[in-house]
Amino acid sequence: MNFDLDDFIQRALAEDIGDGDHTTLSTIPASARGKARLLVKEKGILAGADIARRVFELVDDSLSFTPVLSDGTPINPGDIAFYIEGSSRSITIGERLALNIMQRMSGIATKTHFIQSLMAGTHCKLLDTRKTTPGFRYFEKLAVKIGGGENHRFGLYDMILVKDNHIDYAGGIPQALQQIKSYLADQGKNLKVEVEARNIDEVKLILEQNIAFRILLDNFTPDQIREAVVFINGRVETEASGGIDEKTVRDYALAGVDYISMGALTHQIESLDLSLKAMK
Repeated sequence: MNFDLDDFIQRALAEDIGDGDHTTLSTIPASARGKARLLVKEKGILAGADIARRVFELVDDSLSFTPVLSDGTPINPGDIAFYIEGSSRSITIGERLALNIMQRMSGIATKTHFIQSLMAGTHCKLLDTRKTTPGFRYFEKLAVKIGGGENHRFGLYDMILVKDNHIDYAGGIPQALQQIKSYLADQGKNLKVEVEARNIDEVKLILEQNIAFRILLDNFTPDQIREAVVFINGRVETEASGGIDEKTVRDYALAGVDYISMGALTHQIESLDLSLKAMK
């Protein structure tokens, strides 16, 4: 993914600061120096500490950042993730952006870790989707990785994923996949192709075209997944999606599918409670 982290942080700071943090400028002397700690207030998985470090570096490169816990660490209320020391004004100015990023990333990492744990003992791996916050995709997908999941495609450009609308607009699976073969040859591109199947008959049509590296079994029941996995017999990878939640994810994993993708990892999460507290 082509993502400029520093540019994002600078734009986010500009959005927040505008023509100045007038509260900080009016209450804290320019000469004041202080120290703060990142305090964990909720159980979960830490994510985004490395990003927070870069936020503070770009606010003021004279600040001293001391990590205590690394991304991916299980955390509990009362834990300290890092210390930041230096200009009190700079610490206060960078606080909210660092927290906003870390709290959302930690919430995603926590949810990912929990759902992946529900599939323990199976070979199934958890995938995210493109159901991400516009402009924040880099952080959300990084959080999934930190939580123990895996990233699906980052965008529309790095893989071909043929879904039901593509198939219907193209006139059917054979037509869509034949056009993909021609397109890739004409463009000189070497992209992996995944194709969505809505039933076992579509699975058969996809396999006949001999282009897919993975079949997305959409809105199948666990029993239908099991039937499809047996039929596919390892010829391509398999992915299940659609209507899968915390209560059913293990049933799908036990059905033998290679991957389960869940949009809820990034669009139905609660941010983790973290706080940056000044130290007297």
